[in-house]
Amino acid sequence: MAKKKKEAEPVDGARADLDPDRLDAVDVRPPKMKRKAFEKELEKLQVELVRLQEWTVATGAKIVVVFEGRDTAGKGGVIARITQRTSPRVFKHVALPKPSDRERTQLYMQRYIAHFPAAGEIVLFDRSWYNRAGVEPVMGFCTAEETERFLEVTPFFERQIVESGIRLIKYFLEVSQDVQLERFRSRLTDPIKHWKLSPMDVEAVRRYWEYTKAYQRMLDATDTEFAPWYLVDFDDQRRGRLALIRHLLSLIPYEPVPQDLPAMPEVPKRPADVPARLRALRRVPLDL
Repeated sequence: MAKKKKEAEPVDGARADLDPDRLDAVDVRPPKMKRKAFEKELEKLQVELVRLQEWTVATGAKIVVVFEGRDTAGKGGVIARITQRTSPRVFKHVALPKPSDRERTQLYMQRYIAHFPAAGEIVLFDRSWYNRAGVEPVMGFCTAEETERFLEVTPFFERQIVESGIRLIKYFLEVSQDVQLERFRSRLTDPIKHWKLSPMDVEAVRRYWEYTKAYQRMLDATDTEFAPWYLVDFDDQRRGRLALIRHLLSLIPYEPVPQDLPAMPEVPKRPADVPARLRALRRVPLDL
């Protein structure tokens, strides 16, 4: 009897072709990615990000990338990998704190618009105006009427962004309930991660399904042809980071830009009256 052909495993944690109601019951993920394999692939993608940067500056493109998602999903981590080898003058990471008393009296979108890109810039929003559809209604920081109004006007707002010449890309980073809880617990035991833990995190665990309902409503109301949402599975953060960066690069028609690199001059000889090394009264020892 012929051996049954094994079905191909999904790559990069992709699950869009599966029934979402059955995800908890079926283990569809490949093994977690090893660090060495991750770093090898990340290095290739970071070269492409630099090429994207050069193209953006050369063409005067304006790009906004929105990173939304559950707490612990890894928004800051993937943004850090995107900006690791790029210029902060081109790739601008925006993570706004809670609004000031003055900002609370402004037009809701106003403080976000202030960070929009000029020509030759890429702005990465680590959370965005979509707080009004997720965190704020779940935690009671806004009224139901304010959320309804936001969901109604946001597609019109984003159409204006796109028609002004800004390329708008929106990602939602998803993480399952058990993985989120595991990551929260790791923050309790790892001193490096203590700063990430707050009373809001406790509420994120308690209100997981309230957030699910709010986020699904947000995605349904604001997914449009001109500014679609892209959902990325971040249970395996390494695979998620690579998949997101690869997808981001695929959405922008950048091309290599010729580089006019300067030639290195000949190294001059040291004058007799100049010390070989700088001297100072205090030097930090290297063996501390």
